[in-house]
Amino acid sequence: MRVIVPNTFLRKKRSRGRPKKNGLLVAVKKIKNYLKIKKSRGRPKKLSTRLQSLPFVAALIPKKKRGRPKKLQGYKKVVVFSTKKITHPVVLTAQYAPSQTMAFGIYIMVSLVLLSQLSSVVFADLPTVSELETRRQSVSSKILDRNGTVLYSIYEDENRTIVPLEELPPQIIYATIAIEDQNFFGHHGFSPKGIMRAAISNIKGEQIQGGSTLTQQLVKTRLLSTEKTYTRKLRELILALLVELKYSKQEILQMYLNEISYGGSTYGIEEATQRYFGKHASELDLAEASILAGLPAAPSIYTPFGATPELAKARQAEVLRRMKEDGYISEEQQQQALNEELAFRTDTVDIKAPHFVMYIRDLLLEMYGEEMLAHEGLIVTTTLDLPTQDAAQEIVSNEIAGLQGLRVSNGASLITNPQTGEIISMVGSTDYFDFEHDGQVNIPLRERQPGSSIKPLTYAMALERGKTPLSVITDSPVTYTAAGSLPYAPQNYDGKFHGNVTLKEALASSYNIPAVKLLNEIGVGSYIDKAEQMGISTWDDRSRFGLSLTLGGGEVTMLEMTQLYGAFANGGYSIEANPLLEVKNYKGEVLYRNECVLDGAHCTKTRVLDEGVAYLITSMLADNTARTPAFGPLSTLYIPGQEVAVKTGTTNNLRDNWTFGYTGERLVATWVGNNDNTPMSYVASGVTGASSMWNDIMRTQLSDLMPYSFPVPDTIARVAICPGSTNPCATCGSPKTEYFLKTNTPATCTAAGQTNQPIARRVQRAQSRTY
Repeated sequence: MRVIVPNTFLRKKRSRGRPKKNGLLVAVKKIKNYLKIKKSRGRPKKLSTRLQSLPFVAALIPKKKRGRPKKLQGYKKVVVFSTKKITHPVVLTAQYAPSQTMAFGIYIMVSLVLLSQLSSVVFADLPTVSELETRRQSVSSKILDRNGTVLYSIYEDENRTIVPLEELPPQIIYATIAIEDQNFFGHHGFSPKGIMRAAISNIKGEQIQGGSTLTQQLVKTRLLSTEKTYTRKLRELILALLVELKYSKQEILQMYLNEISYGGSTYGIEEATQRYFGKHASELDLAEASILAGLPAAPSIYTPFGATPELAKARQAEVLRRMKEDGYISEEQQQQALNEELAFRTDTVDIKAPHFVMYIRDLLLEMYGEEMLAHEGLIVTTTLDLPTQDAAQEIVSNEIAGLQGLRVSNGASLITNPQTGEIISMVGSTDYFDFEHDGQVNIPLRERQPGSSIKPLTYAMALERGKTPLSVITDSPVTYTAAGSLPYAPQNYDGKFHGNVTLKEALASSYNIPAVKLLNEIGVGSYIDKAEQMGISTWDDRSRFGLSLTLGGGEVTMLEMTQLYGAFANGGYSIEANPLLEVKNYKGEVLYRNECVLDGAHCTKTRVLDEGVAYLITSMLADNTARTPAFGPLSTLYIPGQEVAVKTGTTNNLRDNWTFGYTGERLVATWVGNNDNTPMSYVASGVTGASSMWNDIMRTQLSDLMPYSFPVPDTIARVAICPGSTNPCATCGSPKTEYFLKTNTPATCTAAGQTNQPIARRVQRAQSRTY
């Protein structure tokens, strides 16, 4: 048996003026009276080898009185701390004397027999004390970011986190005992004096603190109802006695501190500390502990957040006074705690990254079910990085605030790692709590038209079928007809036609007609097949779609689009988004582990593109010169010193405006629009709104990194191309390096100085503009 003894018993015993020479911090008489120490006759028992190695002195100092020492009742052996300064609970290891154990057991048995004769009602359906361990105790589940910061707690009625007694500071233990059960270590479950005092006060109609011990409170909370009847009180006393027989004082303390209510849905000392101070219970100081210890008696009255915070202060003073009287603290410590300015939590909503948290909650419900999530205390470590999340949220909110004049009310963003599928940040809207604009809608999970941001898929399939980035396609009027459908004549966003253009220029400038012509060659069915392989799951009704699919005519989600773009970034692999790192239960047993991220194991991935094709798309999207004719040389798609692939998308009706951009290890997606699908007044092809937001977020991701360039695969050939031409030539001056699959390089040469005049003129005009 292990017993915590208050510091009041650890004072130097003075012998008529001077302290004893051996300096033991023990008041022998007090300890004997408190623990009823029993020692054997004669000399004190010698220390065992184990105890001799510790900074204790084990002794029962015999007090001789004319011969043989006086017998003491109770314990046979006690280990006492030496003069070393006490900074933690004093733990005494003791053993019941067999005679006392037997006597106490007989006392209990006789008492139970007598009580059973008094009333069979008392014992009807009496719970067993083993139910303290076997009864299901609701433990809240925690969702954490990758650094261990709590994002949200999931629970049904009771928000609770189990914490072992040894992890708690002595302040909360002392404070709880002092204010709730001063004689906790001296009784066997209930206090006869307390019961008598409560009974007399009830007869007189007076109000007092109550006569329940900590053990009784535990029994009442865990095993019995809250009805106020004499029958329930008798059952409570019986169970309290049985609990004391079965469990140690430390076990009872641990169960109590993890069970008791501290107000509202807050149960247990860990959640109380989080609720009031935003820290762990292990970090409590004396002032904070004295506030919390005073709450269980009447949480609604003594809460510091209530209408009368002065009552909380008065209750704290009472707790500290009791601690001082019982010798747990000094007068100086008492005053310091009273004068300490406490830093209470000011936020009232216990949720961070709310859109992401709700996404995780739905995922956990699918994996483990509601019963396990609400009661079994799952500890869920996610891939989200809260500082990155907060920075992205601020950027999104600020950007949308500056677009109010353009009838734009909402924005969203998503950051992933394309190598692993980790979700680093998920901003679902400008404000989760903006009910006027449906702020709780999580845009990254909603189906919306992607506009031109889907075009890289079209060009990737064209490259797979033998075209090169410098293959020429004609941007000219075209009309498609199909039985039962109206004629379809695609238009470019600027209403113009641009003649012969390369695939690279057509993609970089986001021309519509070349993309439609390419899809007509590929086939809509094959296009949908490839999209599904790369992560798109929303095009299941194929009868709805035609050639406009390459212009964004089919709804997608931002999350699935990051998976598609991730295949370009990671060399051609489809890796499903994964927001989880690890899931444990509250006992520490691992239920799920992301071995790809945590252990460097092989990630689950499927090849969906040739590595060379993936690189060519990346090279085309990262070429700032190629997109200069449409966006200018210094647009928001350009980040100096970094090679970043990027593509915009805007729907024809101005309902959605997107930007997707990536490096090898970071992929950033952004969106602006309105949740109710009302059109925005003006968004210039993606270079305002989503792309400005994208630029700010991507810069924060790259700010601490060295300049990045995409590695060139072995299957890619570097070829010197004459300026303004689409072919290699050894004789032209200042050739530009272009990239091709080694199996598909251009073989012909253009004479030196020959240029593609339409391309050259557009580049010259764009460079003369002011942006």
